[in-house]
Amino acid sequence: MRSIKPILTPELVAHVGQSSVWQAAAYPLETYRDLAEHVARLSYLNPKHLLFFRGQGADFQSKAGGTTLYPSIYRGDNVPRRELEYRFEQLDAAARLLSDRFTKDSVEGHKDVAKKRYIQWSILQHYDVVPTPLLDLTHSLRVACSFAQYASGGPHCYVYAIGLPFISNRIAIDSEDDIVNIRLLSICPPSALRPHFQEGCMVGTPDVAVDFESKTELDFRNRLVAKFAIPRVRRAFWRNGFAGIPRKDLYPLGDSIKSLCAEVGSSLRESYQPAGTLGDFIFEWAQLERALVERARRFRERNVSVLEAINTIAHHDHLSEDLLRELNVLRSFRNRAVHTPETVAGQDFGEIIHRLRNLRRHLGHGASISP
Repeated sequence: MRSIKPILTPELVAHVGQSSVWQAAAYPLETYRDLAEHVARLSYLNPKHLLFFRGQGADFQSKAGGTTLYPSIYRGDNVPRRELEYRFEQLDAAARLLSDRFTKDSVEGHKDVAKKRYIQWSILQHYDVVPTPLLDLTHSLRVACSFAQYASGGPHCYVYAIGLPFISNRIAIDSEDDIVNIRLLSICPPSALRPHFQEGCMVGTPDVAVDFESKTELDFRNRLVAKFAIPRVRRAFWRNGFAGIPRKDLYPLGDSIKSLCAEVGSSLRESYQPAGTLGDFIFEWAQLERALVERARRFRERNVSVLEAINTIAHHDHLSEDLLRELNVLRSFRNRAVHTPETVAGQDFGEIIHRLRNLRRHLGHGASISP
């Protein structure tokens, strides 16, 4: 995607200095009123861009430093092409299962879901079924702030203002900026409550999968207009008649598409179980890696490698020596399988996959696990 150079308020100019916005620390604001007024000024100063927002519990940093905002399928340091290909194969399988289920159940909008991969990806991403090339954003500053506060475990959380091209269609592709913007309010069926309640949209880089010159061209830090640090404590932030959005409204009960997507996820896992191939191993490793990285993110405000995630969890959750040894053995096997697959030819992938599933199951039950 094409990078932008935003016009900043005087306060942000002084705060950022000679750095890019993504390299500088987040600008602190104490109340929603302060934030809304600052965003209003940024919107006025940047009339060529439409501002969208993203809330996070932590400001995830790259290993080189600075905010990174990758779509979920591209996250991770130095992801090999082979592993990225497996991730897209997994996404394709999930999209087929989703489309088939929508059609079978005659869900309103199933014809659109069957025809348009961006709709399939949007639903799979929004309901956290599998990683996709899309990044969740919202039209609503209140939604972004509320989501960030619920996701945070520290004293502060983060809100990002991202400048995108103006949109005129449900799925808008801007060939100049190389950005696709999917308006969830227009393309998701009415029974998909979560994207409607969250006023969500999805953005990505069109026609890009595993072939790209530089991974950083897929990072939405390239479109970052501002990033703010706000208090996690709600009563300190929502004053003067403003109120955050209750968790039950961000994640509404009775969302039938959430239940459908959970079943798609279960079917996807079952479909990978029988063969015991290298592809199945990579699929299972991706699930374990995701669990490890998400768990480590509770303690570190940056993207971490799998090894860093293991060490971070070991330090904070006091994992046993036996468990650490097993994690590192499996990590080493994964590295050989991805980088030099000929060295694992003929291996019993069924036994390795069983060990991976055992680890995932135990990780879901806390730190006191034995392999």
